[in-house]
Amino acid sequence: MTDAKPVTVPQLAAMKQRGEKIACLTAYDAGFARVMDEAGVDLILVGDSLGMVIQGHDTTLPVTLDHMAYHSAAVSRACRRALVIADLPFMTYATPDQAAAGAARLIQEGGARMVKLEGGRSRIAAVRHLTEQGVPVCAHLGLLPQSVLRLGGYKVQGVTEKDAERLIEDASLLEEAGASLLVLECIPATLAAEISAQLTIPTIGIGAGPGCDGQVLVLHDMLGLNPRMPRFCRDFLRDGGSIAGAITAYATAVRDGSFPAAEHSY
Repeated sequence: MTDAKPVTVPQLAAMKQRGEKIACLTAYDAGFARVMDEAGVDLILVGDSLGMVIQGHDTTLPVTLDHMAYHSAAVSRACRRALVIADLPFMTYATPDQAAAGAARLIQEGGARMVKLEGGRSRIAAVRHLTEQGVPVCAHLGLLPQSVLRLGGYKVQGVTEKDAERLIEDASLLEEAGASLLVLECIPATLAAEISAQLTIPTIGIGAGPGCDGQVLVLHDMLGLNPRMPRFCRDFLRDGGSIAGAITAYATAVRDGSFPAAEHSY
């Protein structure tokens, strides 16, 4: 078992400064969360991806705040060290006050120590309001699963020069608004590396190449439990031989820089 001292927001910033990679995975229940915590995973994301991998939906859109609070509480009770992040689900942060009400539930009922929301400049007011209330915020740019209806599917973002410039600007605006962490999903590796270099807050990539300050995968993907393996993923269960071994292998690969490799990037 690793050092049981809880991971903190300032500690994440210090890890970036030291060049130490941050390992993050999703979890939705106490059992898997406990294994991750003992394996030394730094961040555990209770993602609204539970709508797809747990509930069987095609998107994350049906997930409610009740669902998120329930699963966050289960995960949080199992963690001694890992910092638990909980997603604010679809249409629960359209206004700053709505975001604050949702964050209060995820922290008070769900035990989360950070909340995550999707979007760029349109979310600045919500990020600033949450930060002013003492709530650590993880922002999310690139592919936004909650915007799948507008995007028309799950596609790589930031490919054109105009879109890339907008993402770079949005990243800076989110940091200025007080975000403590930034997820970059499915964007070109060179763009993710550029954004990571310009920010003082850590970036966590998924399908965004090795230049991010950390990595996150959906648990069920990295265990090879879904019918189709995303390009940005690797079957760590095959590598690790057991669930605990797979999680340890993932954390090790993130920290030593062997994951993600070129074949996992865009």
